[in-house]
Amino acid sequence: MKISSYAIGFVATAWSTASAFHALSNERLRHVRIHRYETKLHSTKERTPTVSQLSQQMREMQSQMISDNEDADLIMQALRGKNINDDDAQVQGLEMKLVGFDDDLDGVDDGEDADRLPYDYDPVALQKFFKKRPQLIAKRIAQVTSTGGNVLFNFAIDVLSGKIKSDPDLEVKRAAELRDTITSLGPFFIKLGQALSIRPDILSPRSMVELQKLCDKVPSYDSKIAFATIERELGKPVDETFSFITPEPVAAASLGQVYRATLRSTGETVAVKVQRPQVLETVSLDLYLARQAGLFIRTFPALSDRLDAVALLDEFAFRFYQELDYNLECENGEKMKEQMKVLPDVVIPKNYPEYTSRRVHVAEWIDGEKLSQSNEDDVGALVNLGVITYLTQLLDFGFFHADPHPGNMMRTDDGKLAILDFGLMTEVTDNQKYGMIEAIAHLLNRDYTEIGQDFINLDFIPEGTDTTPIVPALTNVFDAALAGGGAKSINFQELAADLAEITFEYPFRIPPYFALVIRAIGVLEGIALVGNPNFAIIDEAYPYIARRLMTDDSPRLKAALRYMVYGREGSFDAEKLIDLLQALEKFTAVRDEGDGSAFKVDGVRGSKNVGSAGDFAGSQEVPELETRLTSSRREDL
Repeated sequence: MKISSYAIGFVATAWSTASAFHALSNERLRHVRIHRYETKLHSTKERTPTVSQLSQQMREMQSQMISDNEDADLIMQALRGKNINDDDAQVQGLEMKLVGFDDDLDGVDDGEDADRLPYDYDPVALQKFFKKRPQLIAKRIAQVTSTGGNVLFNFAIDVLSGKIKSDPDLEVKRAAELRDTITSLGPFFIKLGQALSIRPDILSPRSMVELQKLCDKVPSYDSKIAFATIERELGKPVDETFSFITPEPVAAASLGQVYRATLRSTGETVAVKVQRPQVLETVSLDLYLARQAGLFIRTFPALSDRLDAVALLDEFAFRFYQELDYNLECENGEKMKEQMKVLPDVVIPKNYPEYTSRRVHVAEWIDGEKLSQSNEDDVGALVNLGVITYLTQLLDFGFFHADPHPGNMMRTDDGKLAILDFGLMTEVTDNQKYGMIEAIAHLLNRDYTEIGQDFINLDFIPEGTDTTPIVPALTNVFDAALAGGGAKSINFQELAADLAEITFEYPFRIPPYFALVIRAIGVLEGIALVGNPNFAIIDEAYPYIARRLMTDDSPRLKAALRYMVYGREGSFDAEKLIDLLQALEKFTAVRDEGDGSAFKVDGVRGSKNVGSAGDFAGSQEVPELETRLTSSRREDL
């Protein structure tokens, strides 16, 4: 039965690996001999290992895959955020190149005929705006060329000559040079590099690893300019709004810098984020120039058939413009705070819309330390809570924190999980939400005939694609992982060939929301593995799935629950029901008590005797009772 929890982890890992093979090794994998197997669909009664057995099987499989394949190792590092630059210090000697134009000060405002930059992404408006300003275009091209011209030229020559593919060391060298250049060129290039660093369908594993080292900490700008921005945006002197504000920023990044302050009206301690001058102008110009380059590339089918750079850029630009509007970040934070009330041990900072504008954002100051840097005993439990938190955002509300890096997750001084920075969010449809859970149910019962439609529902494959021929290849992929003999019995070359066959023969793509899901869960897993090598993401994600199936009133999830317990053949399976109940009990422990361990000893978890039925033990030991925080607040399922 417990294939369901295994599938959560395996789908993310296997599919990301497949995408990386697809992007990195086009020519090599096109010539791999694809093995055609005689396959059959297995009964739901065949091979139903326990959750603990599947957890161990998953760890063995990942370990074997990593040891056998360097690319797989690099992909797992990237997905777990192992190389994400989490430095608190700024890049030494860096000078960001920005355009010398401020639309708020230099723009022409004539009422309805105002010639101003759009605040929402509009490629037509950008083209109209910058065509009138060729001097800005020329200046920016000169900046980019002088800063990174040699690096880009060398990179292009090595790609076109094929040296990059044949020399891994050269690829790492060029990617590192490109990373340093990107940082100097400003916010657009930094954010684009970070976005691409989680896309194994676009970049090679080595390039992903190098781009994850991008540092968004840059030198601060003059506080006099920042305070003038606050006064202009809020319409009053700084000392009328704040009784105290640090004279220098406590942190500075590519988009803005943060001050610690005290609100004069209430005495509350707040974080004041002020946008860097000329950011909107520089980002808009870079987007315009990049899109023009993308439109030029579209005229060469050999370059554009596998990747539509314009569509990718438009998708990225839409979200980037949202991140530049601090009013929207404030709205997102308020919405998230309301939604996360269902998890009492999750802290979302209070936002202050009355002190927020497009370029100034004021939110509650949170005392604590980065989760990734904490040495406290409860970090493991907080990571488990983080898994539940992100799945709740994704599958309960369809409103998902899209910037999941270690700096945005904190352990508060009182031992709770704080999530920060809601400038970048993504939404998923009901069809996608239900589709993820339905796919897990189908994998649980090894009903591969339905997986093709699941991929359509999840936007991996376009609507209308005939997915029937995919079934044999998917059967091989999942049966190989679940076969007897452990990880050593798996032929990973044949597994890679099957994955390559699927991605090459069908119009697969990794949907943007799914790449972010993988990143969020992967970063949490990476933090947990530092302190607990036995951490198993599949153990920590399944309780949420069980809760949704057993409590959701939607017809689709009721049908999925019925299917999980009775299967296609309509035969009741008590073992599956017991496992669901055990997982539901763990979810309640995580939500109500911050006890994410689910490590039972003689039928006792934490301070509760929960009986001996089932074996859903989990991967974390329960901390000493006196060190655990017990919430007095309980919510109904």
